Amino acid sequence: MVTINWQNETEKRKTEFIEDLSTLLAVESVRDDSQATDQAPLGPGPKAALDKILAMAKRDGFRVKNIDNLVGYIEIGPQDAQDYVAILSHVDVMPAGEGWQTDPFKAVVTDDKIIARGASDDKGPGMAAYYAFKILAELDLPLKRRVRLIFGTDEENDWTCMNRYFEVEPAPAYGFSPDAEYPIINGEKGNVQIEIKDQATNDGTLTLDNFEAGLRTNMVPGKARATVTGGTKDLVSDFETYLSHHPVISGSLSQEDGKIYLLINGRQVHGAMPETGENAGTYLAHFLQQYDFGGTAKAFLTYLGTPSHDDTIGEKFGINYTDDVMGALSMNVGIQRFKAGDTLYINYNFRYPKGITPEEIQKGLSSQRNGWAVTPQIGGHAQVPHYVSPNDPLVATLLRIYHEQTGLPAHDQVIGGGTYGRLMARGVAFGALFPDSPDTMHQVNEFAMLDDLYRSISIYAQAIFEITNFD
Repeated sequence: MVTINWQNETEKRKTEFIEDLSTLLAVESVRDDSQATDQAPLGPGPKAALDKILAMAKRDGFRVKNIDNLVGYIEIGPQDAQDYVAILSHVDVMPAGEGWQTDPFKAVVTDDKIIARGASDDKGPGMAAYYAFKILAELDLPLKRRVRLIFGTDEENDWTCMNRYFEVEPAPAYGFSPDAEYPIINGEKGNVQIEIKDQATNDGTLTLDNFEAGLRTNMVPGKARATVTGGTKDLVSDFETYLSHHPVISGSLSQEDGKIYLLINGRQVHGAMPETGENAGTYLAHFLQQYDFGGTAKAFLTYLGTPSHDDTIGEKFGINYTDDVMGALSMNVGIQRFKAGDTLYINYNFRYPKGITPEEIQKGLSSQRNGWAVTPQIGGHAQVPHYVSPNDPLVATLLRIYHEQTGLPAHDQVIGGGTYGRLMARGVAFGALFPDSPDTMHQVNEFAMLDDLYRSISIYAQAIFEITNFD
C-alpha cells in the first residue's frame, strides 16, 4: 500500500503554484463574440487562457490535446487503459464588473489570499487540480486508469466547450469538477433561462430612453442605469426618498439637457444564490414604475418592478416549489435591457429541483403579464436536475478523504449552481470552497484563501489517486 504525506508534497510546490496561478489569472479570459474568429471561436481571451495552461502542461511533460481551441485536456496514467477518470475545470471567467480595488487581471497576493478575477472561479481550483496531477506524476505513482484534467473555455455561458468535447471524445467512467464547494456536491438543480423580448416603445408623459442592468444571466445585477426624458422635480426628490427607505442599495441622479440619468448600486453575487444579493435592476424598475410611462416601457417597468422584484423564489409567479431532497427553486433576473425605438429584453435564470418543469416555470411567468401582449420563452442552455447517490463509492471515497485531511464534518449536499460534474452520469463537484470561507465568486474583488488552495492540492492529489485505482 502506498503511503504519501500529501501535505508535505504540497508544501514543496507552494511557490511554483502561486507563480503559475498568477500567470493564468493575468489572462482576461472573458468570452467576447465580437472578436471571435475561426482560431478563437469565443474571442481571444478564452483561447489565450487555454493556450497558457496547455503550455504549462507541455513544459511539465504531460500528454496534452487542444480540441478546436474550445477545450483541452492534460492526461496521465497508462495510455492503454480502456476507460478514464475526468477532472473538469474551466479557464474562462465572468466580466470583472465595476468597483474593484485592484486590477482584476493582475493577481495580488497577501498573507492569506490571492485576489483576481478567477481566483476562486475557477482558475485557482483548476490550478490546484493541476498541481495534484504534478504530484502524482512526479512521484510516479501507479494508476489503473487514465486521468484527464479537462479545461473548458465557456463554462460561464453556454458550455460550448464541453458540448464539443463530448461530441468527439468518449465519455469518462466517472469524475469530479473542482468548481463548487466542500464537502461535496452530489446533486445539482436544473438550470433554465426564460426570456422576454419585445419592441421598446413609449407613449406616456415620460419617456424611458434607456434601461440597462446585468452582465450575465448567472449574475445578480450589481448596477442599473436608466435615462428618462420629461421627468419632473417630484421624480428627483422621490428618488432621494426611495434610497433613504432602502438602505441595502445606493444610487445617484444627474440632469442634463432635459434628461434625467439614474444609477442604482445593488449587490452583485452569483446567480445561483440570488437571495444573498440585491438586484439593482429590479430596484430601479420598482422605483420608476410609479410614473406615467406608456407603451411597452410601462409594461417592462411594471413587470420588473412588481412580480419580479424582491422575490428570489418565484412566489409572486406561483412557482415557489420545494423538493425534500433538492430544496427550493431560485430565480435571478440576470439581464434587463430597454432601448427606446429598438428592443427590450429580460432574461431570467432559474435553478429548479426535480418535481417542477421548465414549462411550468414558463407558465408561471406568463400569468403576471397584466395584458402585456408578450409570451415568455424558454431560452437555451437548459439542464435537467442531476443527482448521484451518497452510497456511490465515488461520493463515499471523496467524503472520507475530505474528512481525513481536514477533520471537518463530511456530508452530501445539493446546490443551485451548475457545474461540469453534471455532464457525467457518475459526476460530482468537489471543492474548492471550504464551508467557513467567504464566497466571492462572480463578485468584485474576487479572491481565494491561500490555505484553501493549498489544502485542495493535497485533497485532490489523494482523491485522484484513490478514485483512479478503484477495482
